[in-house]
Amino acid sequence: MQGLSVIQKIAVYAIPLIFAITFHEAAHAYVANRHGDNTAKAMGRLSLNPLHHIDPIGTILFPLIGLLFGGFIFGWAKPVPINFGRLHNPKRDMLWVALAGPLANFAMALVWAILLKLSFYLDSYFGTPISLTAQAGISINISLMLLNLLPILPLDGGRIVFSLLSNAQANKYARTEPYGMFILIFLLMIGGLTYIIQPIYLTIVNLILSLLR
Repeated sequence: MQGLSVIQKIAVYAIPLIFAITFHEAAHAYVANRHGDNTAKAMGRLSLNPLHHIDPIGTILFPLIGLLFGGFIFGWAKPVPINFGRLHNPKRDMLWVALAGPLANFAMALVWAILLKLSFYLDSYFGTPISLTAQAGISINISLMLLNLLPILPLDGGRIVFSLLSNAQANKYARTEPYGMFILIFLLMIGGLTYIIQPIYLTIVNLILSLLR
């Protein structure tokens, strides 16, 4: 990716990023609906149409800044509306709803890995763009998976931690949610996200790539 221009990088990363965010949010909506909350479905968010999930700032502006400055690709979509009170078992089912998004990203990373493997058998005219896009797809999906698994509310990792705590502990933990995005932005500004996520990211990506050999 080092030799690509900014325009070429945008072209390579755009489709994987849109797919990553769309499937992530649709997975939340699907699992919530399965566990009793049809709020997202009723609002048209149980959909694979990217237009239903794209946030102009989080899906376009922030990832673009990451590409331009070569930093961590940080972004988000419009959050899927979840009414946890309507779930069959709100505290237990919250875990599965929250976990659905990161698992969708991991599954997509594996799909991109298969496409990367297939690109090896194509001539350079078709193989090179598919290879670059597949590499971007693996990178974006693993990055988003790990970012969302951080134990910070309102991220998915925070919801998972909340669901595993006792009621008393969960109530105390929930009080940190108003500060979660400020913590996340602070970590991003000081490079903390890269420091925290990169070692795990490299381990997972190298493991996936090793399966292609």
